[in-house]
Amino acid sequence: MRYLALATDYDGTIAHHGRVDEPTLAALQRLRAADRRLILVTGRELDELKETFPRLDLFDLVVAENGALLYRPEDGSETVLAERPPDSFVNDLRERGVSPLSVGRVIVATWEPHQAAVVEAIRQAELELQVIFNKGAVMILPTGVNKATGLTAALGELGVDPEQVVAVGDAENDHAFLALCGLSVAVANALPALKDRAQFVTRGDHGAGVAELIDAMIADTLTPPAPRPDVPTP
Repeated sequence: MRYLALATDYDGTIAHHGRVDEPTLAALQRLRAADRRLILVTGRELDELKETFPRLDLFDLVVAENGALLYRPEDGSETVLAERPPDSFVNDLRERGVSPLSVGRVIVATWEPHQAAVVEAIRQAELELQVIFNKGAVMILPTGVNKATGLTAALGELGVDPEQVVAVGDAENDHAFLALCGLSVAVANALPALKDRAQFVTRGDHGAGVAELIDAMIADTLTPPAPRPDVPTP
Protein backbone atom coordinates (compact mmCIF):
# COMPACT_ATOMS: atom_id res chain seq x y z
CA MET A 1 0.00 0.00 0.00
CA ARG A 2 1.22 3.48 -0.83
CA TYR A 3 0.89 5.69 2.23
CA LEU A 4 0.40 9.37 1.37
CA ALA A 5 1.36 11.05 4.63
CA LEU A 6 3.44 10.74 7.78
CA ALA A 7 2.16 12.12 11.08
CA THR A 8 4.97 12.28 13.62
CA ASP A 9 5.36 13.29 17.23
CA TYR A 10 8.20 15.67 18.12
CA ASP A 11 9.85 15.04 21.51
CA GLY A 12 11.24 11.53 21.82
CA THR A 13 10.38 10.75 18.21
CA ILE A 14 12.03 12.99 15.61
CA ALA A 15 13.72 14.95 18.41
CA HIS A 16 16.22 13.72 21.01
CA HIS A 17 16.63 15.98 24.05
CA GLY A 18 14.51 18.53 22.20
CA ARG A 19 16.68 18.69 19.06
CA VAL A 20 16.34 17.20 15.58
CA ASP A 21 19.65 16.03 14.11
CA GLU A 22 20.81 16.51 10.52
CA PRO A 23 20.18 12.91 9.34
CA THR A 24 16.58 13.17 10.54
CA LEU A 25 16.12 16.53 8.82
CA ALA A 26 17.48 15.02 5.62
CA ALA A 27 14.98 12.15 5.88
CA LEU A 28 12.09 14.59 6.33
CA GLN A 29 13.28 16.44 3.24
CA ARG A 30 13.40 13.17 1.28
CA LEU A 31 9.81 12.47 2.19
CA ARG A 32 8.66 15.90 1.01
CA ALA A 33 10.65 15.47 -2.20
CA ALA A 34 8.77 12.19 -2.75
CA ASP A 35 5.51 14.19 -2.78
CA ARG A 36 4.22 12.87 0.54
CA ARG A 37 2.43 14.95 3.14
CA LEU A 38 4.15 15.61 6.46
CA ILE A 39 2.32 16.56 9.65
CA LEU A 40 3.88 17.31 13.03
CA VAL A 41 1.71 16.31 15.99
CA THR A 42 3.06 17.58 19.30
CA GLY A 43 2.10 18.48 22.84
CA ARG A 44 4.36 21.53 22.73
CA GLU A 45 3.08 25.08 22.70
CA LEU A 46 3.62 26.74 19.33
CA ASP A 47 5.82 29.66 20.41
CA GLU A 48 8.18 27.37 22.29
CA LEU A 49 8.25 24.96 19.35
CA LYS A 50 9.19 27.75 16.92
CA GLU A 51 12.13 28.73 19.14
CA THR A 52 13.29 25.15 19.55
CA PHE A 53 12.79 23.89 16.00
CA PRO A 54 13.23 26.42 13.17
CA ARG A 55 12.37 23.94 10.38
CA LEU A 56 8.61 23.86 10.70
CA ASP A 57 8.60 24.79 7.01
CA LEU A 58 9.23 21.09 6.29
CA PHE A 59 5.70 20.30 7.45
CA ASP A 60 2.42 20.84 5.64
CA LEU A 61 0.66 21.36 8.96
CA VAL A 62 1.51 21.36 12.65
CA VAL A 63 -0.91 20.07 15.27
CA ALA A 64 0.30 21.71 18.49
CA GLU A 65 -0.83 21.80 22.12
CA ASN A 66 -1.75 18.11 22.04
CA GLY A 67 -4.50 18.64 19.47
CA ALA A 68 -5.82 22.06 20.49
CA LEU A 69 -4.11 24.20 17.82
CA LEU A 70 -3.58 23.89 14.07
CA TYR A 71 -0.69 25.87 12.54
CA ARG A 72 0.12 26.37 8.85
CA PRO A 73 3.85 26.99 8.33
CA GLU A 74 3.33 28.18 4.75
CA ASP A 75 1.50 31.36 5.75
CA GLY A 76 1.82 31.42 9.55
CA SER A 77 -1.92 31.19 10.16
CA GLU A 78 -3.45 29.38 13.12
CA THR A 79 -6.77 27.81 14.01
CA VAL A 80 -7.60 27.32 17.68
CA LEU A 81 -9.55 24.07 17.98
CA ALA A 82 -10.83 24.36 21.55
CA GLU A 83 -11.56 26.83 24.33
CA ARG A 84 -8.86 27.62 26.88
CA PRO A 85 -9.61 27.03 30.56
CA PRO A 86 -10.64 30.25 32.35
CA ASP A 87 -8.07 32.57 33.88
CA SER A 88 -9.57 31.89 37.31
CA PHE A 89 -8.52 28.24 36.99
CA VAL A 90 -4.97 29.19 36.00
CA ASN A 91 -4.76 31.64 38.91
CA ASP A 92 -5.98 28.92 41.28
CA LEU A 93 -3.19 26.61 40.11
CA ARG A 94 -0.63 29.34 40.82
CA GLU A 95 -2.08 29.91 44.27
CA ARG A 96 -1.72 26.18 44.93
CA GLY A 97 2.00 26.44 44.17
CA VAL A 98 1.87 24.62 40.83
CA SER A 99 5.16 25.59 39.20
CA PRO A 100 6.40 25.62 36.54
CA LEU A 101 3.12 26.43 34.84
CA SER A 102 2.71 27.38 31.19
CA VAL A 103 -0.37 28.58 29.35
CA GLY A 104 -0.75 28.31 25.59
CA ARG A 105 -3.57 29.23 23.23
CA VAL A 106 -5.58 26.46 24.93
CA ILE A 107 -3.32 24.10 26.86
CA VAL A 108 -2.29 24.60 30.47
CA ALA A 109 0.73 22.51 31.41
CA THR A 110 2.95 21.62 34.34
CA TRP A 111 5.00 18.64 35.49
CA GLU A 112 4.69 15.80 37.95
CA PRO A 113 4.19 15.65 40.93
CA HIS A 114 1.58 18.43 40.57
CA GLN A 115 -1.09 16.18 39.09
CA ALA A 116 -2.96 15.82 42.38
CA ALA A 117 -3.21 19.60 42.80
CA VAL A 118 -4.38 19.90 39.19
CA VAL A 119 -7.13 17.31 39.64
CA GLU A 120 -8.31 18.96 42.85
CA ALA A 121 -8.39 22.39 41.16
CA ILE A 122 -10.48 20.95 38.30
CA ARG A 123 -12.87 19.35 40.80
CA GLN A 124 -13.32 22.50 42.84
CA ALA A 125 -13.78 24.69 39.76
CA GLU A 126 -16.41 22.25 38.43
CA LEU A 127 -14.86 22.37 34.96
CA GLU A 128 -14.98 19.76 32.21
CA LEU A 129 -11.24 19.34 31.79
CA GLN A 130 -8.98 16.34 31.33
CA VAL A 131 -5.42 15.61 32.40
CA ILE A 132 -3.09 13.99 29.87
CA PHE A 133 0.36 12.66 30.77
CA ASN A 134 3.48 12.69 28.62
CA LYS A 135 6.63 11.26 30.23
CA GLY A 136 6.35 13.46 33.30
CA ALA A 137 4.51 16.36 31.70
CA VAL A 138 0.99 17.07 32.98
CA MET A 139 -1.25 18.66 30.35
CA ILE A 140 -4.69 20.11 31.03
CA LEU A 141 -7.11 20.37 28.10
CA PRO A 142 -10.85 20.48 27.47
CA THR A 143 -12.37 17.00 27.61
CA GLY A 144 -12.23 15.24 24.25
CA VAL A 145 -9.28 17.20 22.86
CA ASN A 146 -6.26 15.07 22.01
CA LYS A 147 -3.76 14.44 19.25
CA ALA A 148 -6.31 12.39 17.30
CA THR A 149 -8.88 15.20 17.21
CA GLY A 150 -6.22 17.68 16.11
CA LEU A 151 -4.88 15.33 13.45
CA THR A 152 -8.42 14.71 12.19
CA ALA A 153 -8.78 18.46 11.59
CA ALA A 154 -5.40 18.56 9.82
CA LEU A 155 -6.19 15.60 7.56
CA GLY A 156 -9.57 17.10 6.69
CA GLU A 157 -7.84 20.27 5.56
CA LEU A 158 -5.35 18.30 3.47
CA GLY A 159 -7.97 15.96 2.04
CA VAL A 160 -6.11 12.85 3.22
CA ASP A 161 -7.89 9.76 4.54
CA PRO A 162 -6.53 8.55 7.93
CA GLU A 163 -6.10 5.07 6.42
CA GLN A 164 -3.49 6.56 4.08
CA VAL A 165 -1.41 7.90 6.97
CA VAL A 166 1.52 6.40 8.87
CA ALA A 167 1.68 7.65 12.47
CA VAL A 168 4.76 7.41 14.68
CA GLY A 169 5.29 8.31 18.34
CA ASP A 170 6.86 7.35 21.64
CA ALA A 171 4.72 8.27 24.67
CA GLU A 172 1.37 8.07 26.48
CA ASN A 173 -0.26 10.96 24.63
CA ASP A 174 0.48 9.33 21.25
CA HIS A 175 -1.94 6.41 21.65
CA ALA A 176 -4.92 8.33 20.28
CA PHE A 177 -3.43 9.56 17.02
CA LEU A 178 -1.64 6.28 16.31
CA ALA A 179 -4.96 4.46 16.65
CA LEU A 180 -6.56 6.87 14.17
CA CYS A 181 -4.16 6.13 11.30
CA GLY A 182 -3.78 3.32 8.80
CA LEU A 183 -0.41 2.23 10.15
CA SER A 184 0.77 2.83 13.73
CA VAL A 185 4.49 2.83 14.49
CA ALA A 186 6.48 3.21 17.71
CA VAL A 187 10.14 4.18 17.71
CA ALA A 188 12.49 1.79 19.52
CA ASN A 189 12.75 4.10 22.55
CA ALA A 190 8.96 4.32 22.99
CA LEU A 191 7.22 3.39 26.20
CA PRO A 192 6.47 -0.35 26.42
CA ALA A 193 2.69 0.21 26.40
CA LEU A 194 2.89 2.12 23.11
CA LYS A 195 5.13 -0.51 21.53
CA ASP A 196 2.69 -3.20 22.62
CA ARG A 197 -0.17 -1.50 20.76
CA ALA A 198 1.69 -0.26 17.67
CA GLN A 199 1.61 -2.34 14.50
CA PHE A 200 5.33 -1.82 13.93
CA VAL A 201 8.33 -0.91 16.09
CA THR A 202 11.37 0.60 14.38
CA ARG A 203 14.84 -0.84 14.85
CA GLY A 204 16.33 2.62 15.41
CA ASP A 205 15.46 5.01 18.22
CA HIS A 206 14.33 8.64 17.97
CA GLY A 207 15.11 10.24 14.59
CA ALA A 208 17.01 7.20 13.31
CA GLY A 209 13.83 5.16 13.66
CA VAL A 210 11.79 7.81 11.85
CA ALA A 211 14.38 7.96 9.04
CA GLU A 212 14.12 4.17 8.73
CA LEU A 213 10.35 4.50 8.48
CA ILE A 214 10.55 7.30 5.91
CA ASP A 215 12.82 5.31 3.62
CA ALA A 216 10.39 2.39 3.76
CA MET A 217 7.53 4.76 2.88
CA ILE A 218 9.41 6.14 -0.10
CA ALA A 219 10.27 2.62 -1.29
CA ASP A 220 6.63 1.56 -0.82
CA THR A 221 7.72 -1.45 1.21
CA LEU A 222 5.40 -0.81 4.16
CA THR A 223 2.52 -3.23 4.32
CA PRO A 224 -0.09 -3.32 7.07
CA PRO A 225 0.26 -6.49 9.16
CA ALA A 226 -2.68 -8.73 9.92
CA PRO A 227 -4.83 -7.31 12.74
CA ARG A 228 -3.76 -8.43 16.20
CA PRO A 229 -6.58 -9.80 18.37
CA ASP A 230 -5.39 -7.75 21.35
CA VAL A 231 -5.36 -4.42 19.45
CA PRO A 232 -8.81 -2.93 18.72
CA THR A 233 -9.39 -1.81 15.14
CA PRO A 234 -9.73 1.99 15.08
